[in-house]
Amino acid sequence: MPTPRTALTARARTQEVDRRLEARFPGSAASLCALRHRNAFELVVATVLSAQCTDARVNEVTPPLFARFPTPAALASAPRDELEQLLYTTGFFRAKAEHLLGLAAVLCERFGGDVPSALEDLQRLPGVGRKTANVVRSVAFGLPGLPVDTHVMRLSRRLGLTRATEPVGIERALCRALPPAQWGGFSVRMILHGRATCTARRPACDECVLEDLCPRRGVALPMPAAAKRRTSR
Repeated sequence: MPTPRTALTARARTQEVDRRLEARFPGSAASLCALRHRNAFELVVATVLSAQCTDARVNEVTPPLFARFPTPAALASAPRDELEQLLYTTGFFRAKAEHLLGLAAVLCERFGGDVPSALEDLQRLPGVGRKTANVVRSVAFGLPGLPVDTHVMRLSRRLGLTRATEPVGIERALCRALPPAQWGGFSVRMILHGRATCTARRPACDECVLEDLCPRRGVALPMPAAAKRRTSR
């Protein structure tokens, strides 16, 4: 008699994972997002800062940052040395300062100071890749978007949700299996599950709500460094 680990198709397994994780982590992508923000501008800045940095650290840095530079216009004219000092503890602070200065300038020059909602427009902002653009779409605007970070990549492989290995391929496979309204929430829940239970080195399989679905129960699947770099933005 086939077990759920092998009997379900990847599409059906994705849908069941979505159902169980939604019960475990109820709420929308916006309510589940760990980055504190009050608007789309603050979210895109916080998401850029979260690259190679914890959400907790970003949440410590952003209040004084936004108190000093609350709008794209204010940020675009920020003194670089002051901005770098504010960002120092997030790591790669010089590159991040350059990205934020460029991002704010583009928002003012091309978008009238507003954060665009289209994926293509968001990816035109310095420091914003496809993952960050999907975060902003799903969290700030409530639009379809499925961010693929290292947790989503790792769990998708471990759970057998797709054979794709690149972020865009994984995103497309997951999006085909789920209705657009579920994309953002599914991504956040996968991240939360990856942090709390299905960790890379020591997955807590005995405590996992997905244990009977997982074809790689107990197998550690650390993300290759190259894949981590590809999903950093």
